[in-house]
Amino acid sequence: MTSLQPAEWHDLFVAIAGAAAALAGLLFVAVSINLSRILEFKALPVRAIETLSIMIGLLLLAVIILIPGQNTTALGTEILVLGVGLAAFLMPRRLSIPRNRDEPLTWTITPNLIVATGSLPLIAAGISLLAGGGGGLYWLVPEIIFAFTGSILNAWILLVEIHR
Repeated sequence: MTSLQPAEWHDLFVAIAGAAAALAGLLFVAVSINLSRILEFKALPVRAIETLSIMIGLLLLAVIILIPGQNTTALGTEILVLGVGLAAFLMPRRLSIPRNRDEPLTWTITPNLIVATGSLPLIAAGISLLAGGGGGLYWLVPEIIFAFTGSILNAWILLVEIHR
């Protein structure tokens, strides 16, 4: 069953590792260029760490998947721990930022969605692998799509929108 066989996903995760590492590096550059401006806003340092964490999470996910010879129990456990770790690290920080009433609601909803979609599919994939069914590694497809999309959106905000 392809959904439970990491070897079938090898090429995808080699590409994910390269892309995540490159984007994490670019994000470091974006943050360093705009650090003083980012620090002027309470929510932006949190957004920067969220974005870096999600990219590092994708990189770690790729490394975990690419470890040869793992059984599905080990792989499921590693993915589950990664997902729970990301959620436990990111969600409290995100939820602790109060919403300013004069800001659009999307300024609160979008970062929460980015954090949720950057961790919850990992948890689902880990549980699915441990259970031996229910989607398996296919749970990682929305993880990858949403993590890259959210991280690129956040990088744009930290690099470009911050100057408006």
